[in-house]
Parts: sequence; structure tokens; C-alpha cells
Amino acid sequence: MGVFDYVWAGVLAVFLGPEAFNIFGIGIPITVLMVIAGFLIGIVTGATPGLSGPFLMAVSLPILISVFGFTPDALLPVFGFLVGIMKGATVGGAVPAILFNTPGTPDALMTTLDGYPMTKRGEAGKALRVAHFASASGDTFSDLVLFTCAPFLAIAVESYLGFTEKAALIILSLSFVAAVVGASPMKGLIAAAFGILLASIGTGEDNYSRLSLGTDFLANGIPMITAVLGVLILGEVFVSFEEMWREHRDEEAPPEIPQSGDNSLSFAERRKLMPFISVSACLGTMIGALPGIGSTLAATLGYATGQKMHKGKIPFGEGAPEGIAATEAANSSVSGANLIPVLSLGIPGNVGAVFLILAADSIGGFNPGPSVFRFTTDVVNPELVIAFGLFTAMAFANLLNWTIGARFMQMVGVMTKVPKSVLMPFVLLLTLTAVYVQETNFNAVYFLLLFGVIGFLMRKLAIPTLPFVIAFILARNLETTLRQAFAVSDADPLFLFKSITSVAFLSMSVFVVIFFSRSKK
Repeated sequence: MGVFDYVWAGVLAVFLGPEAFNIFGIGIPITVLMVIAGFLIGIVTGATPGLSGPFLMAVSLPILISVFGFTPDALLPVFGFLVGIMKGATVGGAVPAILFNTPGTPDALMTTLDGYPMTKRGEAGKALRVAHFASASGDTFSDLVLFTCAPFLAIAVESYLGFTEKAALIILSLSFVAAVVGASPMKGLIAAAFGILLASIGTGEDNYSRLSLGTDFLANGIPMITAVLGVLILGEVFVSFEEMWREHRDEEAPPEIPQSGDNSLSFAERRKLMPFISVSACLGTMIGALPGIGSTLAATLGYATGQKMHKGKIPFGEGAPEGIAATEAANSSVSGANLIPVLSLGIPGNVGAVFLILAADSIGGFNPGPSVFRFTTDVVNPELVIAFGLFTAMAFANLLNWTIGARFMQMVGVMTKVPKSVLMPFVLLLTLTAVYVQETNFNAVYFLLLFGVIGFLMRKLAIPTLPFVIAFILARNLETTLRQAFAVSDADPLFLFKSITSVAFLSMSVFVVIFFSRSKK
């Protein structure tokens, strides 16, 4: 099969795959349906303060796996739903930021600076249209970069890097995430080391139990889903419970402001916004391609850059549409680019990418990394078909965003009024249920609660959770690669220093930690 044959096979796998049901004799593919459902639910989730795309991805993943099973046919429907959530939540986060000065996601914090002043002027509709146009534009640009760069990067890694270099590259990625995320690189390194330690529990490459404390449950290791969901989701839920207990009341949304004036967005106005969108999309894409940095920084840099470019009558911070465009284009362009390290290197770029890797690991049949883009002509590479199917699902989600995203954004403003006292217990119950559904063992629920407490303590101690999660996920791959590199070096204890490339990666790891340690003092 040639390259275009694989691309076409991926497209057909989405649009001519297993059918969910028929409407007037026309079959609706299950993957298409899941992308639509994920996108719409994602907008609702993003528009709900206290929730986010990763929240819903985490809760829905075990349920999806229990419904679709552990066969390769489940990959595209599950990926489609998760991708839809990721894109929808990014767009939806702007809704409460603009209407009620309450960002639905941390990424939308900068959107409040100009979005809410426009609402107070009676231009909420125009502000929402600006946010949607910028978000959809940035997301589309980022996806195009992903589709172009990921295959070539993966081919380069597979062709030129051996086991030693790949191990050093994983160490560099972990060091980068640990140094960048959070206020202290040392705390990030502690979190990453803790993640590797806990991932080492159970049977390793030596086929005997390690650190299992003589228990049968730990003999097979800690279920990845309990560690990831516990630290990322339950930890945040426990923090919300503490905040509600301290406040003894729910925050009330600001009163609605009557809207007036022209809330349309003309072609001339869109053209005026394009320089800000273009610059922010490039910034967001570059930031998204680097593991661990995330969209919050992209939104901040996009806004700051747009502010320097701005020459209009209304200054930034007082209701300038250009401020919304710069912010939304930057944070949305991260969503596609953060899959570049996932698909090309097997390294998650942010929290959303974590759950795509977790889905692939749970279902099987797809191992994100350089081997995915191995073009074979004599034998079909099913992983490559899945990769192009994933690209197709992302393109379809972008089409949904351009066609119905703006209209649906304006319909979900009611979600901003859901109180945390109702929302958080529901999230807690849903998370516990989802984990039990997948693991069918109460021990998994107990470990989920334990990791929830760990996540809570990490937040109280200002220890970043993302380095822990990424290290926990990459620990198995790191161990396997190190063992392979050690074996091919004839058991040389200095095997990591035998290659110029690996020495360069390790040197960059030390430099990154030192540089960010000095810059954050």
C-alpha cells in the first residue's frame, strides 16, 4: 500500500466503518456519531465552570471501554469521542468567560479581560462569534501542522535513533515537563520520580513481583487508570470540596446584562482579526508541540503579543475584539499540536493527550510512537490506518466546529449557572463508577480514593500533578527501552554515554532543569 492508500483507508474506516443505526436506509457510522456526541458534550462541559475537557475525558474513558470492549474496532469510536470532547471543551470554555466573567477553563482566563467588557457593552453575541472564529481558525491551523509534521518526525526518529537515543529522549522529555510545569523544577522532578517509583510496582521485565508488599492486587502493578484519574480528577474534586467547605456558600453568577446593538461579525471585521489569529495560532502550535507546557501559557503569550500589535481605538482589557481573537486562537491551536509528540514519540504533551494514550494502552492494537508511521507496501500496517482515521476524525470535528459550533456555543450559557455543590458530587460518583466498571474490583476503587488523596496533597504542597502522570505513563516504556539499550551494548554500564546524540539529549536535560530553576527563583 502507498501513502495515499493508507490515507484513504483511514478515511473509509471513519465514514464506512461499523454502523450505529440506520436513518431512512442510510447507515450512520459509529465513529461519526461518537465525534458528534463528543463535540457537543465537550462544548457543554467547557461552558460549565468547574469542569473541563480532561474531566470528561477521564470519566468517559472507562465507560467507553466497557461499552466497546478491548478489540481494535473500539479504537476509532473511542478516539473520536475523546477528540470531540477535546475540541468542543476548548471552544466552550469561552462562553462563561464572556458572559459572566467566569472562565470555564484556565485557558479562557485571558478571554475574560476583553470578553466580559464587550458583554457589558451589550455585545455578547459579537464577542462569542469572535471567540468561535478565532478558536476554529487556530484549531484548524494546528491540525494541519499535526497532519504534516507528525509522520515525518516519527519516520526520522525511527530511522535515526536507536534504543540508547530513545531512552535519552524520554529522559529529556520527563526533565522538560518537570522543569516547565509548576513553580519549582525540583518539585516537578520529585513528582516525576514518584510517578516512576509507583509505576515500578508489580511484575516488571524480570517476571517477578516488585514492591508488591506480598499482596495479590499489587502483583500485577497499580492500574494506570486509578493513578491517572485519582491524581488528576479526584484530587481536583477534593480541592473543590475543601473550597466549598471554607466558603459555606456557592458563588453566584453575575446578573445577565441586556444585549443590544449589532452582534454580527462581518467579513471586514473577520479580516481585521486575521493578523492576530495568525500570529497566535503559530505561537500556540509551537508551544503545543512541546511536552508539558500547555495552553494556558499559549493563551498568555498570544494575548501579550496581540497587545503589542494592537493599534485600534479600544485598548486591550477594555473590550477589544482583537484581545479575544489573540487569546482563543492561541489556546485552541495547542489541541492539535500537542498530539505531535504523542503520535511521533509516544510522549503525551498535555493532560488531554494523556487520556488518548491511556485509551490506546487500555484497548490495545495501537502503540503511539515512531512505529505507527511505518509505511509497509507488502503487509498492511493497521496502526497507520488507525492514525489516519484519527486525523480524519479530527478534521470532521473541525468541520462540525465551523458549521454548528458558534450556534451551539450561544445555546449553552445556562450551564454557567450550575452550582459546584451539585456538580462536584456528581463528578465524584461518576468517576468512582467509571473505574469500577472497567476494573470490576473494589480494590481499584480504594486505590482511586488513595490517589485522590495523593492528588489533593500534591496540590496543597504546590507539587505539579502532570509530571507525576506523564512519568507514570512513560515508566514502562522507559524501562523497556533502557533494558534494550543495555542489552545491545553488551552490558556496558556506561551505555547511555556511548552515543553523541544520547549525550546531547542528557546534557539538554541537565540544562533545562538548571535554566528553569534559575528563571523561576
